[in-house]
Amino acid sequence: MSNLMIQQRRFSGLLLNFLITLSLNPFLLVSVAHSQTLAYCKLSPQAITQKESLRQAVLTGNSEALKNYNTILTQHAQQVNQCRQQINPKNQAIWLRLYPCDTRPGEIDRILDNIINRGYNKIYLEVFYDGQVLLPAGKNPTAWPAAMRSHGTENQDLLAETIQKGRQRGLKVYAWMFMLNYGYTYTLKPDRTSVLAINGKGETTTTAVVDQTKIDEYGESFVNQGFVDPYHPIARQDYLTLLNAILQRHPNGILFDYVRYPKGLGADSVAAKVKDLWIYGEYSQQAFLNRASSQKGRDLMQRFLQQGFITEIDVKTVNEKHPDEKDKPYWPDEKQWKTLASIPKMGETLQLQLWRLSVAHARQGVLDFLTIATQPVQSQGIPAGAVFFPEANRKIGGMGFDSRMQPWDQFSPSIEWHPMSYAVCGQVNCITAQVQQVVTQAPPGTQVIPALAGDWGKSIKNRPSLQQQMADIYATIPQINAFSHYGYDWQDSEETRQRKFCNR
Repeated sequence: MSNLMIQQRRFSGLLLNFLITLSLNPFLLVSVAHSQTLAYCKLSPQAITQKESLRQAVLTGNSEALKNYNTILTQHAQQVNQCRQQINPKNQAIWLRLYPCDTRPGEIDRILDNIINRGYNKIYLEVFYDGQVLLPAGKNPTAWPAAMRSHGTENQDLLAETIQKGRQRGLKVYAWMFMLNYGYTYTLKPDRTSVLAINGKGETTTTAVVDQTKIDEYGESFVNQGFVDPYHPIARQDYLTLLNAILQRHPNGILFDYVRYPKGLGADSVAAKVKDLWIYGEYSQQAFLNRASSQKGRDLMQRFLQQGFITEIDVKTVNEKHPDEKDKPYWPDEKQWKTLASIPKMGETLQLQLWRLSVAHARQGVLDFLTIATQPVQSQGIPAGAVFFPEANRKIGGMGFDSRMQPWDQFSPSIEWHPMSYAVCGQVNCITAQVQQVVTQAPPGTQVIPALAGDWGKSIKNRPSLQQQMADIYATIPQINAFSHYGYDWQDSEETRQRKFCNR
């Protein structure tokens, strides 16, 4: 055989391999041609149809279909992974909540197939929300009921199943957990009443809202909410017990949500005086008073909590009571307390100093709790992240602060930052501005992953399509190479309805 014929055969073989590769990877040419542009890595309709046919055949017990189904799952995982490596965003996640209907045979497979079909390579799976946990009812060591409580599902571990089947498809599965919002069911526990967050009026976060049917501007209902005192040791222990149970399922990461206090309705959305703050629980008060640098400072702080203010007479009385502390400071200053330094000064009077001190104390409770929750996650070598509203740390007016007291600007740069960029103005610029605000304030090296609300190819709830949002953010802030989309339920309302209401 001549060298020319050998070369021709080699070329033909290479060409055939290339064409086979293209058939397995429909993104290859697009990815190479647009290696620095935003793309979506969605699978072709033909590939999706073929896979769904195999999935349905598997449900009939067809062993050959199972073999072919597993093969195509591996192929699709490789395709999406290759695509994501070559384009931006490198990571594209979707938020997912499971329902009792999802315990039906094959449902988790179907949902995860839909997710990989749309080009996602990560899932943020809700595992603790509305006072319930995504753990089997028969193996639930936590203070909350299982989310799946139907007869016959007592030992069905949807969390472990989703993690395992997600990995089979090349999907990284993060566990998404509420943090300080323990849910209404927790507030009903007789032995947990002291754990709840309390304001200066003696209200809990459930009794403070007269009409529990109301929703806030983000569509969040108050019905299932119940916030705890972040300084309470039982609150911390209950959460660590839950977190350890989640970590035993080996998720790829953990995201913490509700890293804050509640947002009040109307005028209550602004905290402008100490009695508006959720720092009146026993342990929160004690921790606040322990911040005093002297006994005279402690006495003034106690009066400030009880009265909501201090007077010149209070100051005179306290100073006369402790003449030996004449040269001692009342409480720490900015040099001693980083969180205090992050809050703008509002004046030098003792009254204004105490107000600023109490705001710093409320925020510190959130930060301390997040640190406690982050440690066991990072010790396992997996990422931890915090989800937050970019506007929830703002100062409002001369004396007020957003009631959520969410000090995201003080979060550790060692965790992922997930700003919920949900601004509504009918355009993309207000959404991009929220992301820009976070990127500007984040320490160098912080991984900022914007969470966007919406749907593909259409506006929803006065928000532009996901494509428009991502394109504008990427054009303005090109260092952003990961997004998440809230949520799976929004992308197919009919499917969501069927998943919520079914005959199992």
